[in-house]
Amino acid sequence: MYDRENKFFTEDFEELRQAGYLTIAVPREFGGRGMNLAEVCEQQRTLAYRAPATALATNMHLYWTGVAADLWRAGDTSCEFILREAANGEVYAAGHGEVGNDFPLLAAVTRAKPVDGGYTLHGHKIFGSLSPVWTRLGIHALDDSDPANPRIVHGFMARDAKGYSIVETWDVLGMRATRSDDTILEEAFIPNDHIPRVVPAGLAGADNFVLGIFAWAEPTFSSIYYAIAQRALDIATESVKRKTSVAMGGRSMAYNPMYQHVLAEMFLRVESIGPHIDRIATDWSEGVDHGGMWPAKLVSLKHHATESAKRVVDMAMELSGGGGMFKGNELERLYRDVRCGGFHPANSPLVHELVGKSVLGVLGEEPRWG
Repeated sequence: MYDRENKFFTEDFEELRQAGYLTIAVPREFGGRGMNLAEVCEQQRTLAYRAPATALATNMHLYWTGVAADLWRAGDTSCEFILREAANGEVYAAGHGEVGNDFPLLAAVTRAKPVDGGYTLHGHKIFGSLSPVWTRLGIHALDDSDPANPRIVHGFMARDAKGYSIVETWDVLGMRATRSDDTILEEAFIPNDHIPRVVPAGLAGADNFVLGIFAWAEPTFSSIYYAIAQRALDIATESVKRKTSVAMGGRSMAYNPMYQHVLAEMFLRVESIGPHIDRIATDWSEGVDHGGMWPAKLVSLKHHATESAKRVVDMAMELSGGGGMFKGNELERLYRDVRCGGFHPANSPLVHELVGKSVLGVLGEEPRWG
């Protein structure tokens, strides 16, 4: 119903809120469950197996609390306000998407103007999941008041701030229940006490806060698309068992070697995603030092998970015999939902740039190309 009516998952969201799900990454000292990245990934894949859009939108809140928790455990209290506010019911969302920005978080099209007590923001944000319910929107913007020293401002705008509007633009292929509408910023003000970072533009500004965003977003995104792949495999398996063949005297298609081959291919792909997520999420949670290879490891995980999930769902659709095309078939929705994986940062071109440069040891060198 959420998908068909392009409606926000209001009932799901309230049940999750009441169950304490929005505080699973908040440390116990603040009243949360204290789960680390690896544990949150496991929870997200369980939720996404039945409700991918619910899990995806909720993820935008969870990764902010996860970043804040990791920093706090490391002795950095710059984002402690996120933990306290989340424990008190505030809902965080991500305002990072922008048209024309191919270097997410490290560059910005939205402008930040320094004023007394904080910054005003001017720009157009897209893909604003949780638009109906967020109370704090995490935004990054460019302060170019000193052209020789451009800086990226990371701040959190309150729902009751003036100078912004939400435009209902979300009528899309998949993940429709996320209600990821546009946000127009017209001198929206963020006070200094909700601006945890002002860092150099580009990779020079990728400190623990910025890297932490990728570290929490990429494995959790990957977990959601992994769950979609697992669900598609399970649906396809049961469908093949039920389907019969006239050519085989009415026996189940489970005995057709070509169907067996496709299911084997699906299984092999699904089997490779889970351990990859577990390894990267556990390494981050346990503080494994991958040095300058962390960006490559994070974006390659997300690329592997989302691209593999697409192929698994495609194969499930092939085995459906056309039944998967009907709107009443869950596989039809999964086929659309899984397409959204490639649009989460980093997209395929940026993944290959970051990984290739990391392997060659030239990541961060200027000029960026050439």
